[in-house]
Amino acid sequence: MAPVIYPTTNFTATEQLCLDRGEGIYVYDTDGNKYIEGLAGLWCTSLGYSNTEVMDAITEQLHKLPFSHTFGGKTHEPIMALADKLKAMVPVEDAYIFFGNSGSDANDTHYKMLRYYFNAIGKPEKRKIITRERGYHGVTVAAGSLTSLPANLAHFDAPLEALSILRSDSPHYYTGRQGNETEEQFVDRIITNLEEQILAEDPDTIAAMIVEPITGASGVIVPPEGYYEKLQALLRKHGILVWADEVICGFGRTGADFGCTTMGIKPDLMTFAKQLSSAYFPISASVIPGYMYEAMIDQTNEVGVFGHGYTYSGHPAACAAALKTLEIYERDNLFEHAAEVGAHMQAQLREIFTDHPLVGEVRGKGLIAALELVSNKTTGASFDKGIAGATAQKACEANGLIIRAVAGNAVALCPPIIITKDEVDDMLARMKKAIDATYADLRDKGLIAA
Repeated sequence: MAPVIYPTTNFTATEQLCLDRGEGIYVYDTDGNKYIEGLAGLWCTSLGYSNTEVMDAITEQLHKLPFSHTFGGKTHEPIMALADKLKAMVPVEDAYIFFGNSGSDANDTHYKMLRYYFNAIGKPEKRKIITRERGYHGVTVAAGSLTSLPANLAHFDAPLEALSILRSDSPHYYTGRQGNETEEQFVDRIITNLEEQILAEDPDTIAAMIVEPITGASGVIVPPEGYYEKLQALLRKHGILVWADEVICGFGRTGADFGCTTMGIKPDLMTFAKQLSSAYFPISASVIPGYMYEAMIDQTNEVGVFGHGYTYSGHPAACAAALKTLEIYERDNLFEHAAEVGAHMQAQLREIFTDHPLVGEVRGKGLIAALELVSNKTTGASFDKGIAGATAQKACEANGLIIRAVAGNAVALCPPIIITKDEVDDMLARMKKAIDATYADLRDKGLIAA
């Protein structure tokens, strides 16, 4: 074993699959086996593998200016061009953009800028952040505390109270409904719960609420109709900013430019990473409205600097990669392509798996989806210790498909957005074989309810 501390990995089960190369929607391991990359790496390789245009843009920039920091008045053309491009795209008023290296550090940056801003306008008490159960927002100290998945909190002693993190209900109707609640009744109940929580905490102490338009690592949760409309009305009633974590949803994934567009969200803040550069070079973006930026100017002048930033903030090669990626999205109409192929994928998933005895729910939008694996289709009972998800993930690999088990017993799909309808059909045929094999295995072990 190599002396590597592997991320999000069981240390007793490392180095199980060694990938060697990729092409299009496929990757190959060191034994020569070919797989459809059904999760676009980690929800990120939107343009697939071996896109020479993006690689050439990176290489050209490395030959021209391989590095420049952006501290203390220094800048370069790629960072300014990328900021202008994003400003024109995002639904944020007079947007300003801070560049980092990952979704985690981008959410950390937002956390810090919210503190900075409310201090600047004389409201230092407005510092609490609302997150949701089953939310995922990264793994740094602040972003990791905004994350609500048990594995990301266990043993780390996350300083939730010190960071003023509040948790609200997950908007997952399938697992969160009570009795015979309709979706509308479910939404009304959790929105009422949230308002009661806000009033108990005092709205004047709450800065923002962070939401993924559609969640990723928590199982691709698509909130019910009406949820975001009522949520935003409630937050704006109490002067709480809407913070959209678009790290997974952004740039075509949901069949639109942003998950906010798909789900009807008008955000105040937005977080990007992953598909911003098709993951060819690490880059993230924290987007704030112009009024926040303007309010912070005097603070930075008083201190002498805005005391936050990374060596690689706005790395020129990363910006070049992102600029070329955005150009390809626009030129090749890939958001429209994702909408069309995504509609096909969603329809086929429901046709193939809705009645499957192992599947409790099929959910998703565009080119992101999940199957909820259950031991009892009538009651929706799950499996202990994520055994169904783990079994399905291995079965998919045996059938030449890489997916990811998330939130225990959900299996997620998120292929590169360049995927074709024929390739979707091939991917789902492999998945069907794997889910059938998983069902037979779990049934033989006595884990399926009679």
